[in-house]
Amino acid sequence: MSFFQALIPVMFMVALGQFLAQRKIPAQDGWRAIERLCYLVFIPCLIVLVLWRAPLETVPWKIGLTLLLSQVAMAGLGLLPLIFTRMPRPSVACLVQSNSRWNTFIALTITGVLFGEQGIALTAICAAVMIPLANILSVLAFTYLGENPNGVRRNPFAELLRNPLVIACVIGAVLNVSGIKPRGTIVTILELVSEPAMALGLMAAGAGIDFSALKRSGLLTTGWSVFRLFGLPLIAVPLAHFGLGLTGVPLVVIAISTATPTAVNGYILAKQMGGDARLMANLIATQTVLSSVTIFLVYIATLWLIGGV
Repeated sequence: MSFFQALIPVMFMVALGQFLAQRKIPAQDGWRAIERLCYLVFIPCLIVLVLWRAPLETVPWKIGLTLLLSQVAMAGLGLLPLIFTRMPRPSVACLVQSNSRWNTFIALTITGVLFGEQGIALTAICAAVMIPLANILSVLAFTYLGENPNGVRRNPFAELLRNPLVIACVIGAVLNVSGIKPRGTIVTILELVSEPAMALGLMAAGAGIDFSALKRSGLLTTGWSVFRLFGLPLIAVPLAHFGLGLTGVPLVVIAISTATPTAVNGYILAKQMGGDARLMANLIATQTVLSSVTIFLVYIATLWLIGGV
């Protein structure tokens, strides 16, 4: 039941965004303003806060290496349509992003219910590795493959240096290793500013869902969603267990974290950097619904592999 309890709020906020958008509440310009605020303010503050609090000093190298290699491998597999199909480049960029992102909120909720403070701490370690890498891979994908209205070739390093999500990763990591404790007025401000990130981000993704496009590309969206939901844990879990000897709760946390649907801020980034935002919204919605079943299957398979925890 804990899996479904963790997913219900996410699916509700996506549905609420679609419901309001259908009734033009707010108007289209209002949704664009919300997307921009999430991209520039709310989500960066959330990333700073998560990375500042993450136990970076205790990151086991085996967990870090597992997640790094798995994300890079999945991002690379997202590029396959460039070779074998005529899929538009902005759509391919969305597949790369979908393959490399994960939903921290869902992972923290599930692992917290299952394993308490140990689960939350291990998931925070996963976040410390996966959030920065996911943002770097996504920004690079949109830099090379996204639409550029100005027609000027974008410099990938310049895009990374000025991207608010990447900047937030750097600030959060620097604050973490500096020894400054995450407390006091600055943390209160970050908590207040970052609080709307998840709710508004999910609603914006819901508002961006195009059901006519979803029908036209239903097989594509469903196929890549299933591939993402099973593909990332199918790379990460065997690598961690058979390759690096991880087992027990750490392995289960890796399995759950990599089995979560792609993160909602992927829609915001796709919209802002010339990606196929409609496809990204549809991927987020489809994966969120399917993950209510697939996370459970990955969890059961991992327990079977290691004989329980």
